[in-house]
Amino acid sequence: SIKMDLLHSNGVLIIQHLQRDYRAYQDFLNFMSHVGDPRNIFSIYFPLWFQLNQVVGTKMIWVAVIGDWFNLIFKWILFGHRPYWWVQETMIYPNQSSPCLEQFPITCETGPGSPSGHAMGSSCVWYVMITAALSYTVRWKDKSAVTLHRLTWSFLWSIFWIIQISVCISRVFIATHFPHQVVLGVFAGILVAEAFEHTPAIQTASLRMYIKTNLFLFIFALGFYLSLKLIDIDLLWSVPKAKKWCANPDWINIDTTPFAGLVRNLGALFGLGLGINSEMFITSCKGKNSCKISFRILCVAASLATLQLYNFVKIPTHTEYLFYILSFCKSAAMPLTVVALVPYCVHSLMRTTEKKLN
Repeated sequence: SIKMDLLHSNGVLIIQHLQRDYRAYQDFLNFMSHVGDPRNIFSIYFPLWFQLNQVVGTKMIWVAVIGDWFNLIFKWILFGHRPYWWVQETMIYPNQSSPCLEQFPITCETGPGSPSGHAMGSSCVWYVMITAALSYTVRWKDKSAVTLHRLTWSFLWSIFWIIQISVCISRVFIATHFPHQVVLGVFAGILVAEAFEHTPAIQTASLRMYIKTNLFLFIFALGFYLSLKLIDIDLLWSVPKAKKWCANPDWINIDTTPFAGLVRNLGALFGLGLGINSEMFITSCKGKNSCKISFRILCVAASLATLQLYNFVKIPTHTEYLFYILSFCKSAAMPLTVVALVPYCVHSLMRTTEKKLN
């Protein structure tokens, strides 16, 4: 449509302005794009928060998974183009003089562009973290504490918006999103996170509930995809465009395809459910050591260190279905490690040490 083309062309002007005038901040903007990567939720934010507050950690995974699932459905519905291929195919520029947008190794996302998954994932998870931190200050009653709460509120929400704006600018700078796509992602993420502020049932969900949720999310997404394919609407239309217009074929990664994100998130949710409902979790995180600061610090350190080792596990990409299966298993192993395996090992180590001292 004419209005959408105008919105895209204005977005291209903003991208050109950023790439020209903010070149000195390229490293920082690339870093902020990595900060907004949804995969950091499972490897960094979740291990930290789950050991400090299991309620917040559990909510974080649910928000991340459901938020990314909604992001996938919205992407399929909205058919949003990405700047780095749109400028090559649009007919609105005269004499085929399309603008030149610089690409980077993290530019060539293969899924549709609207809404931004990085912006949506970043906003929903940081919203959970900020509201969790502020919940501790709400209980302060005396006058000086109320003033401190207001200052803390202003400071933390300022941090929230600085991070979201930085992530949004970074995604626009690398020409992987138009400005309206990142703005939509931020507010969609906040809505998902706010919905889970009023969903306490996730804290007592059984393993059966986790499995049912996984099956529903997978069947709905797959059914939606197949239903539209029957009427000749290919929801993977963006993958050929990405392969065609990416400046470097090596920058195309199967891990950015729509189904790769779906499988990764379903694996994480299943791993969380398996861990929380395991005997190892009950023995360690519900035992007497769970209240000790030393236990929590050791769990955080061990979890972060162990999860970094997962980065060295490279999943073969030559067979797509094998990649999805192994990606599911790897994603399930990460929360299972944080929730059950690491705490149980730390608990056993502390118990052995106590016996030797006695």
